[in-house]
Amino acid sequence: MEFIELILINKLDGVILKYPRQDSIDGTVCITGHHLILSSRKEGVQELWLLHKNIDSIEKKENKPSSGVMQGGSLFLKCKDLRIFQLDIASTTELNMVAQTLENLSNLQDPILFYPFFYRHMHPIVENGYTLYSIEGEFTKVLASKEWRISRVNQNYTVCSSYGKAVVVPKSIDDETLAAAATFRQDGRFPVLSYRHNNGAILIRAGQPLYGPKHRRCRPDEAILNTIVAVGTKGVIYDLRSSNSISQQQNKGGGTESNSNYSQWKIYNRSMDEVDNQQQLLENYSKLIEACNDREISSDKWISKLESCGWPESVRNSLHTACIVAQHIHQKAEPVLIHGTKGQDATLLVCSLVQIILHPDCRTIRGLQALIEREWLQAGHPFYTRHRCGPYSSQPRAAPTFLLFLDCVRQFLEQFPCSFEYRQSFLITLFEHSYASQFGTFLCDNEQEREFRGVYLQTTSIWSWLNQPDVLTTYINPLYEPTPTVIWPSVAPMSYVIWEELYLRWLIEQRTEDREEQYKVIRVREQQLRSQAQQLRRELVELAHQYYGPDGKTDIRDK
Repeated sequence: MEFIELILINKLDGVILKYPRQDSIDGTVCITGHHLILSSRKEGVQELWLLHKNIDSIEKKENKPSSGVMQGGSLFLKCKDLRIFQLDIASTTELNMVAQTLENLSNLQDPILFYPFFYRHMHPIVENGYTLYSIEGEFTKVLASKEWRISRVNQNYTVCSSYGKAVVVPKSIDDETLAAAATFRQDGRFPVLSYRHNNGAILIRAGQPLYGPKHRRCRPDEAILNTIVAVGTKGVIYDLRSSNSISQQQNKGGGTESNSNYSQWKIYNRSMDEVDNQQQLLENYSKLIEACNDREISSDKWISKLESCGWPESVRNSLHTACIVAQHIHQKAEPVLIHGTKGQDATLLVCSLVQIILHPDCRTIRGLQALIEREWLQAGHPFYTRHRCGPYSSQPRAAPTFLLFLDCVRQFLEQFPCSFEYRQSFLITLFEHSYASQFGTFLCDNEQEREFRGVYLQTTSIWSWLNQPDVLTTYINPLYEPTPTVIWPSVAPMSYVIWEELYLRWLIEQRTEDREEQYKVIRVREQQLRSQAQQLRRELVELAHQYYGPDGKTDIRDK
């Protein structure tokens, strides 16, 4: 298929662009295979480039006819990055042609037609982001022990289509056992290592066991889990579903581990059904953005509408669950297995947040990149399916799970502003590119699809761009002072802060970076005062020695 077949009109003069906090622009619209470009030269050169992939919803409003003749109208383009554009077009015929063209181009389904396959980076690539965070490099310390190994049982993606080629598993478990265990787990997602803490406790993740109404048993799966638990101790399984959800899944062939077959494990439920329910999470997100766009209503009603949308509760619940799991690992040194249904949403979310709590490296820029690679991209989070739409439309199985993760990280930054190397703008950039980008990192649903489509060979990784020195420095938090210890976020209702810098950034002026620079000046002044105070203390001690002697008892003036 050629793009020319989808483009009914490629250029139109006299289009007026309107969007919040900006003056209207009268200019020319050009439509290419991947962008809508609006340019104006009336007040210097102004250009707006909008990826078609970024368009979430197109609403058309025709003007009332005058003397029986239609007089054009407006297109409202609601975007996945939360911008809303209004294009005023004088001719009804041209209005319809532009609307249909944008509908055609924004609904392309084949990833090979997306912009990353056509984009060419302007500067030499210093690092290949696709090879930067290999599993061998990320688990170097773990593999140095005698307990774990890299398995390539999934080399051809035949055991689990959503896992990568390589996974970290117990060294004593052979590949035949892994393959057998995969038949007992949802979508073949057998237990694999996610994280090993400095006290030796580990975090593993999987899909739900296919226990079913006939109480199916799988000894290879039991062998994997029992190998992880030391003699005389017990591990912890957190099933991220309600009892009702587990019962429903069991009737369909799923379920949870049985106490009798997994006697070395304590099994708990921690309901995060709203995260694994994609439709519900998307509805909550849509209600959140609707509330943000209704800020004109009274303050009390707005806060009530914000809280009732369900999104703040999902953020708090995610953080609370991660804290509970982190306590088992850090304070009790217990191994923990996490799973929900498929293990591609809530499971990955919690595993990621646990590591931010426990592991200081995840609070650095490259550490967060590595975490996203391990726990989202290589772990098979279906970005293409989940990000087919934003808050202004609805698609089956679409959900903002990754955005929920970024919002949780934003809560960390609010509570621990000096413990993270990256600033909020870094998280916002990841949000934007996960939905629509010139880079191929977030294309497709898993590693197998990206390899099949040629993503790794024909597109540029977002990490290759972000790690360029001139780009990287713009995302560094000026307040950063590494915190080598565990951090525990508050999950109290009053601790939640709406992410204004993202959800309200097109509606109200943001001064986050100005505030950060002001904080930096204050911190520098504080350090100067501390240094002066220490110097005064030293001088005071020296004076005391002069008058009272080294023993502090004899007044040398009496001699």
